[in-house]
Amino acid sequence: MPCVPTLTHPALAARLLTLPPSCGPARLAAVDGPSGAGKSTFAGYLAAVLLGAPVIRSDDFRVPWDADPLTWWRPLEETVLAPLREGRPALLRRYDWHRDRYGPEEEVPPAPVLIVEGVGAAWAGSPAAFRIWIDAPRELRRARALDRDGPGYAAAWDAWSAREADLFSADGTKARADLLVDGTGFTPHRFRAYVRGPGGA
Repeated sequence: MPCVPTLTHPALAARLLTLPPSCGPARLAAVDGPSGAGKSTFAGYLAAVLLGAPVIRSDDFRVPWDADPLTWWRPLEETVLAPLREGRPALLRRYDWHRDRYGPEEEVPPAPVLIVEGVGAAWAGSPAAFRIWIDAPRELRRARALDRDGPGYAAAWDAWSAREADLFSADGTKARADLLVDGTGFTPHRFRAYVRGPGGA
C-alpha cells in the first residue's frame, strides 16, 4: 500500500465541511483503529483546526477492560447522537477513569462537524459521514498503552487487543475507511496517509 508523503489537518477539515450532514446538522467524523494507534491525539489535532469541533471519545463512557469494545455505543447513541440527530444539544457526563465516576453534565451543541473517536467509532452502525482508520505496529501501540495506563495492565491490554481485533475483522472496519492514517507519528498540522491498492488493500 503506497504512502502519500503528507496531508494536513486543515485540508482534511476543509474536506469534511464539504460533505453532506450525517447526524442532524453534523458531519460525523469517525476516528477508529486499535488501542494505542494515536486516535485521541489525532482527533484533538483535527478538532483544533475545526475551531473546537466537539470530540466524543469511547473513554467518555465506562467500558471495562473485559467488556465488548462496542459497550459504549448504546449510551453514545442515547445521550449524544439521538438529540443531535434532531438538531438539539446533547447533554453528556464524561466518565472519569481515575476517580471511577461520571463528571458534571456538559452541553454538546449541534455543530458542522462532530468527531467521534474510539474503538468501534467507524463500525457499520455508525452514522459517519467520513471514516478515518489509524494504525501503528502492535509493539508500538502496546508500549504507548502501557506507558499511559501502567505496566500492571499488560495482561488486560493483551486480552482487549484480541477482542478489538475480532470486532474489526467481523465488522470489516478498515476496509470501510475513507482515509488510512499512519499512526507512527504526526504533528498538529501534518500526517501521513495510505492510498489503497487494487482490491482495497
